[in-house]
Amino acid sequence: IAADHHIIIMSANKILSKHRLLGSLLRRHISSSTKTSSCCSIHKRITATGQQSHHAHYFSTTTGGSETAPFDRSVKLKQRTRAAESCRQHHYHYNNTNDVSSRPILPYDYFHREIAQRLVDRLDDINIRENGEGGFPLALEIGAGAGFVHEAIMDGCAADHNEEEEDELLLDSSTDNNNVIYSGRGGVRKLVQLDSCSAMLHRDDDSTTASSSTDDTTTICETYKLVTEEEGPFPFPDGTFDLVISSMAFHWINDLPRLLTEIKRVLKPDGCLLFALPGGNTLPELRSSLVLAELERTGGVSTHLGPYVDLSNVGSLLTGTGFKLPTIDVDDVQIGYPNMMVLMEHLGRMGEGNACLNRKERVGLGTFVGAACLYNELYSAKEHDGDDEDDGIVASAQIIYGIAWKEHEAQPKPLERGTATHKMTDIAVTKTKG
Repeated sequence: IAADHHIIIMSANKILSKHRLLGSLLRRHISSSTKTSSCCSIHKRITATGQQSHHAHYFSTTTGGSETAPFDRSVKLKQRTRAAESCRQHHYHYNNTNDVSSRPILPYDYFHREIAQRLVDRLDDINIRENGEGGFPLALEIGAGAGFVHEAIMDGCAADHNEEEEDELLLDSSTDNNNVIYSGRGGVRKLVQLDSCSAMLHRDDDSTTASSSTDDTTTICETYKLVTEEEGPFPFPDGTFDLVISSMAFHWINDLPRLLTEIKRVLKPDGCLLFALPGGNTLPELRSSLVLAELERTGGVSTHLGPYVDLSNVGSLLTGTGFKLPTIDVDDVQIGYPNMMVLMEHLGRMGEGNACLNRKERVGLGTFVGAACLYNELYSAKEHDGDDEDDGIVASAQIIYGIAWKEHEAQPKPLERGTATHKMTDIAVTKTKG
């Protein structure tokens, strides 16, 4: 028995020595392949006799990037490119088809166009500043897309003006070609449209509806289109723009604090940031229906909708990056659809598909069918309207609008602590009879 036990120990030692040899070779291979790596450095400790004792691994991450990026920007670029190409095909078939009954369905820009109009409406209330310029002559749009903000800025300015309105809108004139330039809403004279998707940015270049001029001699809000990454850094010097505006683009940004810091850099003192983005209570019906269906079909849950910024965190994001006087308001929007499949088709044609890094590569048909049935049963339109007729489903969206300013000496500031001359008890004390 002792001899057998000794043989077993000898065999075990041989196996362990082989594993140690393989481990040593593997460590040498890793060490040689990562000598030039900037993210991981392997340091060797050498004993006094010159023999290698063991390897110590020290890992470091590069600065400037987010370790928990939720979105795959390359996938989002492909989705928006496909959406732009689909819309261009729609415009081509619509303009080349004489039979009205055989024309394609309407485009899918209704939601983005409506949000852009509501966002630009807020410019009418804040276009007077203390710097004496009045309005925002030079503006930057982040995530311009097909130019819905530009259309909203020109909306109402392309009509016939009387003499008094022309005096107010006239900003510049060129004596060479007699070209008269008018400002758009909010006093915007020139808008730089920035987007990472070239197909979406230049989608409507050939369309007459996206023209920025009313005739050959009148221009309203000139534009310049620039294809670059929305997450920054931006190719502009410090203090360039009077206004930075963004409609439905911030919710696909991986690092919002870094973007807000870059926006603050390119803004002039007393410059304004105006944006609209979906809030955390967006598409809760679709989210819950997909979760319940996938849990029943596969026994697990995956990400189908991107994480949206919660309303309570928007103010802290703005103040944490140095913006002053933040103002936030919310719109709750409800839209009806025939069923969940149509809703998902519209989201895809808008370029708002799922682009999360931890998404599933493939979701079974049974999951989608089950989710559609649950959606129709739990969130039907008849429950909201009170009718017995089947009018489809309802999709809810929470839109957060934010306004913030870069610091300027003319802005109102709170007094320093300890400078009060009255007590609160002297002002707001109500005596009641006991």
